[in-house]
Amino acid sequence: MRAYFQTMLLLVLRILTAPFLSLFPIHASELAYKKSMFRAICNLSMPLVIMCGFPCSGKSRRAKELQEYLEKSGRKVHIIGDHVLELDKNAVYADSRKEKEVRGPLRAAVERQLNKEDIVILDSLNYIKGYRYELFCLIKHVQTPHCLIHCLTAPEISSTWNQQRDPSEQYTQEIFDALVQRFESPDSRNRWDSPLFTVHVDDNLPSEQISDAIFHRKAPPPNQSTQTQPLSSTNFLHELDKVTQDVVTAVLNAQKTSVPGDVIVVPGASERIELPRILNMSELRRCRHQFISYTKMHPNENISQLANMFVQYLNKSIH
Repeated sequence: MRAYFQTMLLLVLRILTAPFLSLFPIHASELAYKKSMFRAICNLSMPLVIMCGFPCSGKSRRAKELQEYLEKSGRKVHIIGDHVLELDKNAVYADSRKEKEVRGPLRAAVERQLNKEDIVILDSLNYIKGYRYELFCLIKHVQTPHCLIHCLTAPEISSTWNQQRDPSEQYTQEIFDALVQRFESPDSRNRWDSPLFTVHVDDNLPSEQISDAIFHRKAPPPNQSTQTQPLSSTNFLHELDKVTQDVVTAVLNAQKTSVPGDVIVVPGASERIELPRILNMSELRRCRHQFISYTKMHPNENISQLANMFVQYLNKSIH
């Protein structure tokens, strides 16, 4: 860590003394490179580490292990989790509406802590792929690297660990079983689940590899607002608004004669919506707003694919 700051200090001094290059010979291309590196370092936010796994699968223990490892190198680490909100988790996870209300504050807490100096570890179930996708959009927006640590523990072992907890900290068996059933395993082929570190019960935490992944890997590319958009802003936003509203309207109308398990056809899309339950207006509006926010930053040249993209996003978010 000391060497890092010494290097940065020397770099600053070389840049400030640029007018005296005759005294401190340095090739112009090298100076330009170092300037760009310095700007990149100054603008870089620190990484986000997302824990993922069944209830009582060892996530908090692994988060603490990683925190201790990183703090040995002088870094400051924040762990954010359900414990920060002081929740009755059985009441929260028994009600999908309450659960959604909890995920929002957790995401906001992560966003507040992301800065240029500290590391954030999100220690929660993070079992919904749509939510992990939201977090991915967040880290793209702030241009910081991230990684996912999946504590892959057998349900039987997790259940035993749950029963060994203090009664006030236990999940009821009904809630525990429901969360295991609803768990959506991460897939490293998905951008939002990569890089993925899968840790079994008896494994040592690959702290060094995790550190390399979050410190020596480029952040996800920023939004394309600085690049030439293929469409005029007005036309693109108009089409985005119209297409997504048409899809939402089609879903609401189709649900009047549908039941959970049906497949819904929407206008302008070859993709189909798999209906796991009846979706209310507020949920569809929330998904639409999130999709629009993300797509504004990543405009797609092919307008005809907007409907398919939104349907794919809905399928990820509602399952």
